[in-house]
Amino acid sequence: MAPPRHPPPPRLLSTYLTLQFSCPLAFPALNSHSEGWLVHTATAAKPPPVPSRLNVAGRLPPPAQRRTSRPRLNILALETTEKTGSLAAARDGRLLAEIALPSDQRSAQSLAPGIQTLLGQLTWAPDDVDLVAVTVGPGSFTGLRIGIATAKAFAYAVGADVLGVDTHETLALVCPAAVNRLSTVIDAQRGQVVTRQFARDAAGALAPQTESELVDVDAWLDGLTPDTYVTGPILRRLVDRLPDGVSSLPNELWHPSAAAVAQLAYQQYTAGRRDDLCQLVPVYSRPSAAEEKRRAQAGG
Repeated sequence: MAPPRHPPPPRLLSTYLTLQFSCPLAFPALNSHSEGWLVHTATAAKPPPVPSRLNVAGRLPPPAQRRTSRPRLNILALETTEKTGSLAAARDGRLLAEIALPSDQRSAQSLAPGIQTLLGQLTWAPDDVDLVAVTVGPGSFTGLRIGIATAKAFAYAVGADVLGVDTHETLALVCPAAVNRLSTVIDAQRGQVVTRQFARDAAGALAPQTESELVDVDAWLDGLTPDTYVTGPILRRLVDRLPDGVSSLPNELWHPSAAAVAQLAYQQYTAGRRDDLCQLVPVYSRPSAAEEKRRAQAGG
């Protein structure tokens, strides 16, 4: 395999290689990933020594034992639900910086260099990060795998917590206060979309009313009711087909952002929500084509 055009930063490369060799079962997406520099470096380099912060069993102690109490919460947020994405850093819910990943590169190429750039802008060392937040889906199969594997690897290496957030809720978070009903919509390919419905609750928050639902595009359009607003990346292809009385949010709000991921993660984390690093997995809109083929063969 040819080396990637943009080599990974040495410190993050060490993180990935350590995980490849010391904790393979916890990071299956890293081992099965078929493109980008993860496979190239993992197969071409020798395993680095296990960091001293690991205990004798090769595992990190619980977060409470890894970190002393800090008066602030530094958040690194990753958004990779589409072909390219964005990164953000926040402290206690206040956005410090956000960068867009290059549109001419896949996330597997741009994500690690982007993290190094973002941390460098803030003069943060990797272990200054207390919480790694990442969208878990629905979204692109490859984008979700890369984002979640990177979030887990980084959090594992520096002893940070990790939190996955829902793509629909990330889109709804930036909805203007004047909107009372919202339908979020994400492309699921094959003429289908994944949608979720939101409405203002008594406290004025835009709260989910349904779980994610996989439906045909035409069925989603037919089910929209007047005075509903819609948002989501697929609107760039569907906005001209919206029924009368249905409006879209401004197009700059159609795409999930790392800034919103950071804000949503801060809200949920400070409310007590936690994710288990080894249990965090992507939430796909449907089984992959390969999985559907395997199921069909098994059933036949």
